[in-house]
Amino acid sequence: MTSYLITGGSGALGTAIAKRLLETSGIADNGRIVIFSRGEFRQHQMATDLAPLDPDKRLRFFIGDVRDHDRLVRALAGIDVVIHAAALKRIEVGHYNPIEMVKTNIGGTINIIEAAQTAGVQKVVGISSDKAYKPVSPYGFSKAMMESLLLAANNTSGWSGPRFAVCRYGNVWNSTGSIVPLWRDMIAKGAEEVPVTDPDCTRFFMRMSEAVDLVLDTANTMKGGEISIPTLPMYRISDLAVAMGVQTRTVGLPKWEKMHESMSSRQHSNEARRMLVSELREELERTP
Repeated sequence: MTSYLITGGSGALGTAIAKRLLETSGIADNGRIVIFSRGEFRQHQMATDLAPLDPDKRLRFFIGDVRDHDRLVRALAGIDVVIHAAALKRIEVGHYNPIEMVKTNIGGTINIIEAAQTAGVQKVVGISSDKAYKPVSPYGFSKAMMESLLLAANNTSGWSGPRFAVCRYGNVWNSTGSIVPLWRDMIAKGAEEVPVTDPDCTRFFMRMSEAVDLVLDTANTMKGGEISIPTLPMYRISDLAVAMGVQTRTVGLPKWEKMHESMSSRQHSNEARRMLVSELREELERTP
């Protein structure tokens, strides 16, 4: 019996992880799945949407903020595995509000570490980003610090744990706030063209199901101190525009964005396998 808590759990990734756990374990593993987030209405939507998968009432909801240490300690009582997905993620928001990003992404991670150690949690998996590798933005720097904090926490946990690990990957395809739903919304509202920073930009491609696999596999196999980094293909922004049948308007690359992303010293988006336009069209058809 394993009990999970997902910070930022009412977001797209948290929802997908909760759904997978309900689908694959159920009554045979009757531990709790606790959704810890500030999103009151989104929690209500999750409870409604996932109710058919949860006849044994494993799914629980806890309103809270990772900035609140005491609330975290209470929420983590009896929890075995924490998936730390809570973060301020919008790069442009972090550029104009870096202090708030520090409070959530760095301060919140410190609270997770301390609360997990206090509560006797077994494992903590932090969700990071390719922006954490050689960062150029407050978001990237905050994620790099999050990684360092979690990995260093293994040095202070003692033999009984908890153990800490990190998953690092790029934006998940069609996730909240990513380019596909953004462009689709603009097109639905009658836009004749969509803005791009630079049509030659490249970005890593990862399906939500693959992100869930990576996180849960890491949680199941981790010893502590790992950074799990998948090998991913990439797509060019101009190819995505062709696949979606839209005209683009180049607006220029802001200083907090990179032309190409990197997962590590060996994985760069401009050197990864480039997806064909036909592949992108197939993926768009799968994600209406």
